[in-house]
Amino acid sequence: MCETCGCTLTPGNKHLVSATGTLRHTNDGRVSVEVLTGLLHENNRQAAHNREHLDQHKVLAVNLMSSPGSGKTRLLEATIRAICPKLRIGVVEGDLETENDAERIRAQGVPAVQITTGRACHLDAHMVHDALHEMDLDDLDLLFIENVGNLVCPASFDLGHHVNVALLSVTEGDDKPAKYPVMFRAADLVLLSKCDLLEVLDDFDTEAAAAHVRTLGNGADVLPLSARQADTLKPWLDWLEATLATMRGGAKLVPRMQADGTALYGTEATG
Repeated sequence: MCETCGCTLTPGNKHLVSATGTLRHTNDGRVSVEVLTGLLHENNRQAAHNREHLDQHKVLAVNLMSSPGSGKTRLLEATIRAICPKLRIGVVEGDLETENDAERIRAQGVPAVQITTGRACHLDAHMVHDALHEMDLDDLDLLFIENVGNLVCPASFDLGHHVNVALLSVTEGDDKPAKYPVMFRAADLVLLSKCDLLEVLDDFDTEAAAAHVRTLGNGADVLPLSARQADTLKPWLDWLEATLATMRGGAKLVPRMQADGTALYGTEATG
C-alpha cells in the first residue's frame, strides 16, 4: 500500500484511523509502518468474515482482476446470458467513479452493487462487506467481484472471495504475466480475452502468454476466449460449474499465502 496511488485509505477502511478508530494510536517514529500493518491485518480479518458468510450461503465468490479495458464487464454480460437461469448470479462492481458497469449488468436482469472507490485503485474487504449486505445471498449461486482495473494492487488484497480469475487481453501483449507477476501468480484461472482479434493481430502469442504464467510457478489453466463468440465460452463456464460443485461437495476454498505475502487460493477438504 502507498500514499502515491491512494492505496493506503479507502472508503471502506478509513474509519479505522478516525478519532475513534482502532488504529488511531501509534508509537512515535513508527506511524506509517504500524498503520499500514494494522490496516492489512484488519482487512484480512474482515475478509475471513466475508468468506465465512459466503460459505454459509454456499455462494462461490470470484474475484475478477485485470487492467482497464480487458473486457471484464463484457465477459460478465456474456457469461450471464450463457449460464442464467441455470445458475443465479450477482455482481459487485468496483470503479473509481460512475455506475456505468453496474447499469450494464442490471440490464441483463442480474443484481449488481456498484462500489465507487474514489482514489483507491483496488477493492478491499471492508467495501465488499458493505456490498454483501445489499445482496440477498440466498438467491445466488455465483458472486462475481469485478475489481478495479489495475494490474498491481488488487492481487494483494483478500476480499473474502474464493478464487482469483485474471484476464489478459490479446491487445495488451503476451509478456504481461512476466511484467506483473503478482496478479498472475495469484490467479486460479487465466483468461485470454478478446481472442476474436487474433485474426488481425500478429504480435500476441497465446502459447507464450501461457509459458509466462508457468514460469511464475502457476499451473492454473490458461483459457482463450472471446465474449463475442459464445462457442468459446464453454471451458470457462465448465470451470465455474466445476468449482462451484467442488465447494458444495464438501471442499472448503481457503487462501494460501506465499512467503512474499501474495494471496493464492486453493481447496482444502473439510471434515
